[in-house]
Amino acid sequence: MSGFSGLFAACAAEGRAALMPYLMAGLPDPEHSADLFAAMAEAGADAFEVGLPYADPLMDGPVIQQAGTAALAAGMSMERGLEIVRRVVSVTGRPCAVMTYINPILAYGPARFAENAARAGASALIVPDLPVDEVELVAPELARAGLGLVLFAAPTTTEERLRRVAAAAPPFIYGVAEMGVTGERAHASDRAAELAHRVRALTTIPLVLGVGISGPEAARRAAGLADGVIVGSALVRRVLEAPSPAEAAQSLRAAVGELAAAMRRS
Repeated sequence: MSGFSGLFAACAAEGRAALMPYLMAGLPDPEHSADLFAAMAEAGADAFEVGLPYADPLMDGPVIQQAGTAALAAGMSMERGLEIVRRVVSVTGRPCAVMTYINPILAYGPARFAENAARAGASALIVPDLPVDEVELVAPELARAGLGLVLFAAPTTTEERLRRVAAAAPPFIYGVAEMGVTGERAHASDRAAELAHRVRALTTIPLVLGVGISGPEAARRAAGLADGVIVGSALVRRVLEAPSPAEAAQSLRAAVGELAAAMRRS
C-alpha cells in the first residue's frame, strides 16, 4: 500500500492528476511484456494497473477480452503474471496495482496470492467482482501482506454503500466514469462529475477514474475531477494492432505522452 500512499499528494503538488495506464500482463508476449510498461513509464506514466488474464472476465469489454485470450494462449498463468509484475516494478520503479477476479484468487489461495503478489512488489489489488460486502474473503490476508484492496464506486452506488467503501479505507477508490464494461467511448457522459462530487463530500481517500476514458480530451476532463486517471482499452488496442513489440512500445510512448500532458490542471 505504501507505493500509493504518497503518489497522489506528490502529483497534486505538481498541479496534475496521476496517470495510471492499464495493460495486460503477457502482451504482446511474456518476453516483451515488461518492456511495454517501461516504455509507458518513460513517456510519463506515474503508476500501473497490471491485469492478470482470466478466461471469464466480467468487467472487461471486447478489446481487453481479446488481450486476455491472447495472453492465456501464450502460456500466461498466475505465477507468470506475478513474475511480470515483479519485472515491471523492478524496471520502472512505479507503484503497481494488480487487477484480477475473485475466482482465480480463491483457486490459488488468498494467503498464497497475497504473499506472492507482495513479494512481486505489488502495492494494491483490484478485484472488480468483489463487492464491499465480501471483502473478508481476502482482506485479512492482504492486510498481513501489506497490500491495499481497491474498492469501486459507480454513479449508481448508493450513499450507504459509498460510506461502507470509504470506511474500508482502500488505498484509492476506483470511480467508474462510464457505466458498462471497459472500452473506448465515442462520447462521455457527465456522470463522472456527479460521482466525484459525492466521493469528495464524503472522504479524502484518493479517487481514481477509469472505464471509458480513451483519449487526451476525456483524460483531461477526468484529471480535473479526480486524483488519478486509468486508461486501458485504448492502450491495449494499440498493442493488439502493432505488428511487432518494438512498434507496440513506440505506439504506447506516443499515446501515453499525450495522456500525461493531459493530466495537468489549468
